[in-house]
Amino acid sequence: METPTDPTATHRSSALRRGVVNVGDATIRSVEYLGGVHNMVWDGLVWVGRSMVHRDVRIGRPALIAQVVRLGVRSTAVIMLVSACIGMILAFQMAPPLSELGQTDKVANIIAIAVFRELGPLITAVVLTGFAGASVAAEIGTMVVGEEVEALEAHALNPIRFLVVPRLLAAIIAMACLCAMANYVSIFAGWVMGVYMLDIPSGVYINNTIDQLKLVDFVTGIAKAAIFGAIIGGIACFNGLKVSGGAAGVGRATTATVVHSIVLVIFADLIFSGVFYAMGWF
Repeated sequence: METPTDPTATHRSSALRRGVVNVGDATIRSVEYLGGVHNMVWDGLVWVGRSMVHRDVRIGRPALIAQVVRLGVRSTAVIMLVSACIGMILAFQMAPPLSELGQTDKVANIIAIAVFRELGPLITAVVLTGFAGASVAAEIGTMVVGEEVEALEAHALNPIRFLVVPRLLAAIIAMACLCAMANYVSIFAGWVMGVYMLDIPSGVYINNTIDQLKLVDFVTGIAKAAIFGAIIGGIACFNGLKVSGGAAGVGRATTATVVHSIVLVIFADLIFSGVFYAMGWF
């Protein structure tokens, strides 16, 4: 005689199976996506290497300069504003707990470390993602919808070389330069708050900042910013080239670029922090 099956147990088993399948599908899609971005960025860097070795392979300098201006120069005002606010916020937030310990002047030390190691590269990357990354994805996606990319391929012109490489290099260069600028703007804003609002002597604030910072803090921050620029530029170009479905596809690519870039930048920042800590650089 057959034992009757429990409908509740069957339902739970089916739900568990669906959950496992959904997690597996999401993992596979994520790996495929990251692999596609990696391959495209690698192809772009290969073209850069070829341009340094072979005279007949050149990266269009006017296109590169135009993208640096578009991604970097036009983002300067926004980066300066956000960085100044970050410096002031840190000064205001750190002053009360430090004043209870009689260490208000250590606000300078905290702001210097926080900005140069983490907040400078991270905030710059987030702002650049929203300001320029989405724009790059929309621009390339519009080219795909308008069949301009197919026209390049029909003329035996590699889209990676002529579309991706200038934007990828521009994102890396812009991120490094903007990060350096953001660091010093935040330090200056913290100095203004510390001297004029918290009554910290200017000489003490400056000396604490200089004593706290090391060359490795600046180098690791700029290195992270360059990698973040490669992540933002690579994701923006990849999503733009994979657009399908007309104008709606361009909108989806733009949204995906912002979300994916921020998530991957923060995840990469976590990896960098762990590696630098393990190497004893912190």
